Amino acid sequence: MIEFKNIKKSFGDKVVLDDVSHVMQTGMCNLIIGTSGSGKTVLQKCLVGLLDPDAGDINYDGLDFNQMPEEQRKELRQQIGMLFQGSALFDSMTVQQNVMFPLDMFTKKHFDEKLQRVNEVLDRVNLKDVNKKYPAELSGGMKKRVGIARAIVLNPKYLFCDEPNSGLDPQTSMVIDKLIMDITKEFNMTTVINTHDMNSVMEIGENILYMYQGKKEWSGNKKDIIFSKNQLLNEFIFASEFLQDAKDMRMLEARGKIDNDRNMDELLK
Repeated sequence: MIEFKNIKKSFGDKVVLDDVSHVMQTGMCNLIIGTSGSGKTVLQKCLVGLLDPDAGDINYDGLDFNQMPEEQRKELRQQIGMLFQGSALFDSMTVQQNVMFPLDMFTKKHFDEKLQRVNEVLDRVNLKDVNKKYPAELSGGMKKRVGIARAIVLNPKYLFCDEPNSGLDPQTSMVIDKLIMDITKEFNMTTVINTHDMNSVMEIGENILYMYQGKKEWSGNKKDIIFSKNQLLNEFIFASEFLQDAKDMRMLEARGKIDNDRNMDELLK
């Protein structure tokens, strides 16, 4: 669990984060959503220590991240996996070398042990026989899966994903969403995802934080969104007529289920 309270961050006179508080739950896909400039990327950078907040508290399972000595921060960072927006693979390294990189940096394991772990995580993301390939030889979806394999190779407790579906087609995006969800559940990680992908919001949004102009505007889950009366959230989520129609359909389905449940209760009395 990652809990942050009253986070503030400014750059000069520009306030980017204004008293933001939320809890990212363990074993869930925790989504941060919002328009460009809403502060979600800066918030994520504060959570992993790439930026220091001007005020506020960040706690990793009860440990005060802001007050940690640097050595303890380094130890905690080894429990954090990162999936970057563009995958951030090293072009001059093979897939095997890319995934093995964190093991080379943070462990003293023998090569055979590291190779075994690399093969385990590549198999977990459904990538076999690609060890010797270079990033330029991979599709966009394959690069994302290599990025995920590298992010989980140290068996982290916390996984941060920055726009994991950026640049992917809808079908591949669904594959990546399901993979992230499955891995989160399998390893009971606290997964934090920055996303603009509304399909991701509706499919894997178990705990959603909606940011607007640097503030926490709304929080809930994918079911709560359907019935939300927050105008700013609705304008963001259901910007197109197609999505608004989808919302109306889901509301009708949900209401129909509620009515059916009530009718069944009456029959059983």
